[in-house]
Amino acid sequence: MSEDINKNQYSADSIQALEGMEHVRMRPSMYIGDVGTRGLHHLVYEVIDNSIDEALAGHCDKITVTINEDNSITTEDNGRGIPVGLHKKEGVSALEVVMTKIGAGGKFDKDSYKVSGGLHGVGVSCVNALSSHLKATVHREGKIWEQEYERGKAMYPVKSTGTTDKRGTIVTFKPDAEIFTQTLEYTYETLANRMRELAFLNKGITVVIVDKREKDEKGDYIEETFYSEEGLSEFIKYLDATRDPIMKSVIAFEGEKNGIPVEVAMIYNTSYSENLHSYVNNINTHEGGTHLTGFRRGLTHTLKKYADESGMLDKLKFDIAGDDFREGLTAIISVKVAEPQFEGQTKTKLGNREVSASVSQAVSEMLTDYLEEHPDDAKIIVQKVILAAQARHAAQKAREMVQRKTVMSIGGLPGKLSDCSEQDPAKCEVFLVEGDSAGGTAKQGRDRAFQAILPLRGKILNVEKAMQHKVFENEEIKNIFTALGVTIGTEEDSKALNLSKLRYHKIVIMCDADIDGSHIATLILTFFFRYMKELIESGHVYIATPPLYLVKKGQKKQYAWNDQERDTIVEKFGGSAGVQRYKGLGEMNASQLWDTTMNPEFRTLRQVQIDNGTEADRIFSMLMGDDVPPRREFIEKNAIYANIDA
Repeated sequence: MSEDINKNQYSADSIQALEGMEHVRMRPSMYIGDVGTRGLHHLVYEVIDNSIDEALAGHCDKITVTINEDNSITTEDNGRGIPVGLHKKEGVSALEVVMTKIGAGGKFDKDSYKVSGGLHGVGVSCVNALSSHLKATVHREGKIWEQEYERGKAMYPVKSTGTTDKRGTIVTFKPDAEIFTQTLEYTYETLANRMRELAFLNKGITVVIVDKREKDEKGDYIEETFYSEEGLSEFIKYLDATRDPIMKSVIAFEGEKNGIPVEVAMIYNTSYSENLHSYVNNINTHEGGTHLTGFRRGLTHTLKKYADESGMLDKLKFDIAGDDFREGLTAIISVKVAEPQFEGQTKTKLGNREVSASVSQAVSEMLTDYLEEHPDDAKIIVQKVILAAQARHAAQKAREMVQRKTVMSIGGLPGKLSDCSEQDPAKCEVFLVEGDSAGGTAKQGRDRAFQAILPLRGKILNVEKAMQHKVFENEEIKNIFTALGVTIGTEEDSKALNLSKLRYHKIVIMCDADIDGSHIATLILTFFFRYMKELIESGHVYIATPPLYLVKKGQKKQYAWNDQERDTIVEKFGGSAGVQRYKGLGEMNASQLWDTTMNPEFRTLRQVQIDNGTEADRIFSMLMGDDVPPRREFIEKNAIYANIDA
């Protein structure tokens, strides 16, 4: 059935070319962030954004992403299909304009899309420019249209290749090896996490991901389908699956405030961490912004009013702070903004002032209704807030102890710290080493000019299950704070980390290459994620990779980092080679540790990055929480050398 001709018609003339794309290949990082793993995956998100836009406009309900055998990507949707008619201004098909003009697309025409996903609107043309080959196939108005491109340039005009009763757009692209020199290999988990996230954020849409590089036990390709009926409420349940709720149900709101679509879901649990996740047009705004400010204001004002009126605060001898209302809270805030203004270091902080009032109003209405209808839950929440306030006061005293130690002179540094002589933090690195034995070896093997060693005694506190004041009272954690020189907590934000005094720009976690070492590394990472996330986001945290084996035969010797490498080396040496398994760092001598793990010329450091904050939150909660079955399942699926007792 033909579409009505009106101002909302999505036609060739809806496509507007804003500017050329000459600089994309020359400066790709300006458009996709970087040309490493993150940028490679970002290409997929840019193409998917077009399909999500169609879904937001009500014209698409299924999206499929396929990783092909050669690591090319195919995306398919059942939307209206990109227009193929002649674009009057450009003199070519609208499809070619969309694919070859940076910033061109229907999302810039308010009559076609009210809101659109993505941050910068660079869209599929950017993907085209950074692909060695791209093919676009459009099913529209009973015909099949296609065009192919090499490095952003059309190989031939748009042509019709047949008829169809389907509709939608199919895009297949192969990232260009000239641009992505580090890797061309897609990580299934990374893409699957994003597809799951999109399904939660856009309820009623089916998102399928297929990996044709691998088959399951039945011989079928790896495939997952994501679909959410409830949206953010289901997202909350997914994120909090391993936490214990203190209330009967998820508090949720969906509606439009002052012309801005707002969706909020939240629940309180028994944990001591605050987990707020915010989105604008499906993009995770991990730096926050006005929508997060509005949420906090609405939450604090409404809960404070209820608590005051209930009389439960009458005996409290100190004021309740904003942080107290958010301890043990998991919440997701999602807004759709027609013209989002982004700021911040990575352009993921919303700056639109009008959004704050809309979200604050929505949260206030949602929470007021829930508290009135669920008085038992309301009482439990206020009791949780009071406990949080009492713990905060205890934590403040513990934190002040850490601060006093941190701001002292060199004499105030931890006694176990073997510092380096270099004074420029940008040139300095500190190794957090498991145990005194390995610490002693590392001290002997290091370069004293720029490498510091801080041995940690055993397994540090699991901060996922500890109240804040217990964290700051822990001796090993106090030593980490003091050694790094950072301070935590201000009057405005008790969780803010001040990095201006950071003494080392490389913080390297160096643990044994066994299951215990992995557990200790995870404990340290959990601490960094919950209390020093800024260190990770600023790229300061690394994990060392010591070898598992030393293979020797005669005068020949070579290190191996996994079983496969070991077997390959043994075969290369001609069999009958001696294999030494390192049970811990302490089994290496100083020169071996330097050669394999600490020497900048030969070592491999893995930088810790947060690709998906919500998924990282869920995994840390699952690994370090009380719920055993999901943790066992995760370890069985991911561990290489773990022996799991059923």
